[in-house]
Amino acid sequence: MTHPHYHLSELDALEAEAIHIIREVVAQMERPALLFSGGKDSIVMLHVAIRAFAPAPVPFPVVHIDTGHNFPEVLEFRDRMVQDNGLQLIVGSVQEAIDRGVVREEPNGSRNRIQTPVLLDTIEKNRFDACMGGARRDEEKARAKERVFSFRDEFGQWDPRNQRPELWSLYNGKVHPGESIRVFPLSNWTELDIWNYIADREVEVPSIYFAHEREVFDRGGMWMAANEFAVPRDGDEVVTKKVRYRTVGDATLTAAVESDADTVEKIVTEIAATRLTERGATRGDDRVSEAAMEDRKKEGYF
Repeated sequence: MTHPHYHLSELDALEAEAIHIIREVVAQMERPALLFSGGKDSIVMLHVAIRAFAPAPVPFPVVHIDTGHNFPEVLEFRDRMVQDNGLQLIVGSVQEAIDRGVVREEPNGSRNRIQTPVLLDTIEKNRFDACMGGARRDEEKARAKERVFSFRDEFGQWDPRNQRPELWSLYNGKVHPGESIRVFPLSNWTELDIWNYIADREVEVPSIYFAHEREVFDRGGMWMAANEFAVPRDGDEVVTKKVRYRTVGDATLTAAVESDADTVEKIVTEIAATRLTERGATRGDDRVSEAAMEDRKKEGYF
């Protein structure tokens, strides 16, 4: 008896791997959660999670660590996704932590670093033993070091020299009380894979990812949107340009790129030709030093 040749496309293989990882999390861990910011990576991860358990509901809550410096288009999209898919949303508020005196804003107004204690507090309060995030290895050098199941100690810290082997895609989720696992189902995806998947599966994303007219100003060679979070300084020239966002984070330090890509197909073509990762091109916090991300991840950052 002959068997027909079975072939998975690259996207099908990546999706199957991510589904396997998410199901492993649910099988091994008692209180998992999925980090969902409304950005493209978390949208794809949530889409895969929905497919992993359909027609049953997603068996874990989604968590957003809200800096209070969000692009309104992204927050609106987050809330609509939660409502349309019957999800439980848990929000960890950086503003609330500032008001309580738990954290203090940096002089530059960025809240990116002070997300970490709010995340750790949210994990502790809800007793999450696993949190899934949409980080990918191609984004940044420190993320390239990290395992799919990334162990964190009782202080939420990561030790890059003490990671568990993952031979044959076998994942070790064993933790003691207070410890947790960070899980990255999209580790092996690239930015181009994400956009090819969005195109192929017709996944909806916020309008901010598509080219549109916006008032911007130059800061350190990056185009920042002029808004209540990123206020132009004296001497900054505000101009209107056609831009789009490759990544959406804290609005005080997330820059746009000049682009005419107003469809998913055009974005795929644009990303295929670029040589800069989206974080290197548009995230001010990753320009601090080569070790900036690794230092933050050791402290507990996602």
